[in-house]
This record gives sequence, C-alpha cells and structure tokens, in this order.
Amino acid sequence: MYTVAVTRDFIARHYLVGGDWGSENHPHAHHYVLEFSIEAATLDQHGYLVDIMDIEAAMTQVVDDYRDALLNDKAEFAGLNPSLEHFSRIICEQMMGQLQIPGQGTVQVKLWENAQCWAAWRQAFGK
Repeated sequence: MYTVAVTRDFIARHYLVGGDWGSENHPHAHHYVLEFSIEAATLDQHGYLVDIMDIEAAMTQVVDDYRDALLNDKAEFAGLNPSLEHFSRIICEQMMGQLQIPGQGTVQVKLWENAQCWAAWRQAFGK
C-alpha cells in the first residue's frame, strides 16, 4: 500500500457541553495539528495517489474556515459537542468533498489538540 499525507497547523477555539469538564466547559483555544492521509494500492499514470498540491489546496480551504473560529458557532457542530473526535470526522468529510481520489483505498484525518492527545477518523473510498 502507498500512503501520502499532508499536515497543517492552526488555532481554533471551542468549549465542551453536556458534562462537567472543568475549564473545558469555557471557551479556550487549541493549537491543532491536522494530518490528512490517503492510502491505496494503485497510483495514477503520473505515479501519484493524489497530487499533493491538490491535497494542500483542499486543506487550506478547510482549515481557513476554522482558523481562529469558535467551533461551537459553526453550523456543522449544531447539536454536537465539539470534541476532537467529531472535529476529525467533520474535517475528513470536508476534505473528501474537495478531492477527486481515483481507485479504492482509505483516508484518515488525525487531529492533535496538543503534543500528547489526538483523535482520528478513517473511512474507505471508492467501494
């Protein structure tokens, strides 16, 4: 299997709802690191899974919408706790909406909220 990945960092704010998480219940910022990866067994005629520039362009568009934003105010988080798990899935779905990936394989978003903690969402494509 081949894998290609792109990372990007950004700062966004959120607060958790529905439980007693102390300071996490109040607006605060995280310096997120986003990793988007694609894994598949076949390459295109140029030897690419996907052109990295296309991944970078999609990532810029997705990340720019969240940079310095309060996640709780975003429509995609309506009715959801803006957890790291939900955020990783939402970003993955948005990235997949931006990219045309031929063949079959798996994509994954791994989203770090600090140097020790991350969550990931993985999904198949082309099946």
